[in-house]
Amino acid sequence: MTREQILEFLNANPVCHLATCEGKQPRVRGMMMYRADSTGLIFHTGNYKSLAKQLLANKRVEVCFDSQGTQVRVAGIAEIVEDMGLKKEIVEARPFLKPWVEEHGYELLVVFRVTQCQAAVWTMATNFEPTQYQKL
Repeated sequence: MTREQILEFLNANPVCHLATCEGKQPRVRGMMMYRADSTGLIFHTGNYKSLAKQLLANKRVEVCFDSQGTQVRVAGIAEIVEDMGLKKEIVEARPFLKPWVEEHGYELLVVFRVTQCQAAVWTMATNFEPTQYQKL
């Protein structure tokens, strides 16, 4: 897959699993990516959640996307994004967040971008080939 095809795949399949580390213990959870573009992968969480605390302690993450026999793993560095315009855009696009933000305010919403991305594509056809990473 080309870089553009990988970004298209990620945006078409935003439900994924994000891995962080807490001390020496890996932590994986299901997530819904907001978007992927040339600047990286955009996600959000609450500042009180363990995910936010893990990202502050160790910025290295890996995200796994899967659809119809194709898996794309993306490794990178998570950076907190302080952009009120982006927060408002996310809340507008995801109505389930509106009541939460109205009650608690935007300061509880943490937006982060995964940058310095390296992607690996896997299919059954490539199962026995060595993993190849591509810069996004």
